[in-house]
Amino acid sequence: MTELPRRFIKTAFVFLILGLLLGGWMLLRRELYGEWPHPYLISAHTHIMFVGFVMFMILGVALWLFPKPSRDDPRYRETAIRRVYWLLLSGTLLRFAGELVRSTNDMTLLSWVVLCGGLLQLIAIVLYIWTMWTRIRTTTGYKRQRVARETVGHDTDEMFNNRRG
Repeated sequence: MTELPRRFIKTAFVFLILGLLLGGWMLLRRELYGEWPHPYLISAHTHIMFVGFVMFMILGVALWLFPKPSRDDPRYRETAIRRVYWLLLSGTLLRFAGELVRSTNDMTLLSWVVLCGGLLQLIAIVLYIWTMWTRIRTTTGYKRQRVARETVGHDTDEMFNNRRG
């Protein structure tokens, strides 16, 4: 595994820990003190878990497992994926921090912090999809297997099933 997928995956685990800590704190306050969490705390928890943990994990694993970019790929650039990482990281942290503080403070500026964080997240995801799109393809090994099946004139799975009885 190269450095970039590892960075996405390790960041996902950091966000998981943050989300578990916030979730545990909200649970503790609800069960021991009867205080239900503020909607902004619930939103912060949801975003740190789903965008922070789940999205970073998915993007990192996809980056690791998808076929390597072809030599003539005009779209895939490692620098673009690095930009995705920093945009998504800063957007997620801005949104998380903005919603945490917004649960106790009604400053108008915090609305803009949350909106900017969400916009950075959106830009990052769109850039990731655009950059990775050409890597969603059949691998050469699968192509060779398919060509071999067509050449022989039958499916190798069918041959295997006939041997077993």
